[in-house]
Amino acid sequence: MRAEGQAHIDTINAALALVRKFLDWDRALRRLDELNARVEDPTLWNDPKGAEEVMRERRRLEQAIGTVNEITAEMSDAIEFVGLGEAEGDDETVAEGLASLKALAERAERDKVQALLAGEADSYDTYLEVHAGAGGTESQDWAEMLQRMYSRWAERRGYKVELVDYHAGEQAGIKSATLLIKGENAYGFAKTESGVHRLVRISPYDSSARRHTSFSSVWVYPVIDDSFEIDIKESDLKIDTYRASGAGGQHVNTTDSAVRITHVPSGIIVASQSDRSQHKNRATAMNMLKARMYEAEMQKREAEASGEYAAKTEIGWGHQIRSYVLQPYQLVKDLRTGVTSTAPGDVLDGALDPFMAAALSQKVTGEKVDVEDVD
Repeated sequence: MRAEGQAHIDTINAALALVRKFLDWDRALRRLDELNARVEDPTLWNDPKGAEEVMRERRRLEQAIGTVNEITAEMSDAIEFVGLGEAEGDDETVAEGLASLKALAERAERDKVQALLAGEADSYDTYLEVHAGAGGTESQDWAEMLQRMYSRWAERRGYKVELVDYHAGEQAGIKSATLLIKGENAYGFAKTESGVHRLVRISPYDSSARRHTSFSSVWVYPVIDDSFEIDIKESDLKIDTYRASGAGGQHVNTTDSAVRITHVPSGIIVASQSDRSQHKNRATAMNMLKARMYEAEMQKREAEASGEYAAKTEIGWGHQIRSYVLQPYQLVKDLRTGVTSTAPGDVLDGALDPFMAAALSQKVTGEKVDVEDVD
């Protein structure tokens, strides 16, 4: 096998191995058999909600297992095709076989990411909060850039984006904003973005044109439905109402319709001002609170499983997951996976999929990468 073909084969095998590990292959095969048997039970739909969960899990496993088997078979055929061409000295056949392997490698990488989105809440819609760090106007402007980046990423994927909460900065940018992103696997993709994001650039607010470093944080949690039982005591809540503020238009109100809820025991704070009705904003904020508490429990379980403590950290140096350098050179670098881009303009316009895919893969492999930050 030529080096080019072997490289494609290695890519395919690595992708398939990762999916098999993630699925726990033998267990997944047994589970699919169990689900197929349940689907044949005529009493399944006596519980419509439970039946939908069964069908959803069955669909996911069928797709993932079917994809692995299909790519494996097609890779075997392509390898045989290349071998036949090499044996007969037929360069056209070899080229055709190599082209098939290349296409399969690209497909395996795409399907790998799709298969990794099989967590408990990965398929759900998601809330995404952006908070400016210390640094006044600089950080607030950076927070607004991040808000736009995630809105553009969502639009690229065909997701729907709603602005749930918005607090403008004093001079420019935002202090914080909450987006509701609706679409298949929205949470599964976006969850990899939780953390501190660092920007290095020549400040447009500095008359001396000096380089500034700014920090903002992103927090992602899934939109959950009533099937998730989250116990919240009314006595644990502090509820405030205030006048909605924002960038103008529908985000400004003249009544105290915005609602902020603080869960005192955990310190979790959520807010909604997307509607002119205080009642609706309160309902939205309660749903956000339940989602945040659910996400906190998932983080705790993951941390216990991996033996790590996944706590939220301060918004500042040493805690960033990704750095975006705009001057004096152009580079975006993920400090968890080592993935880089020399086109920060594209990244800030929503080209985030390579970073998300690498982070999803790392969650499965558990492999730690020693990455140095950029100046």
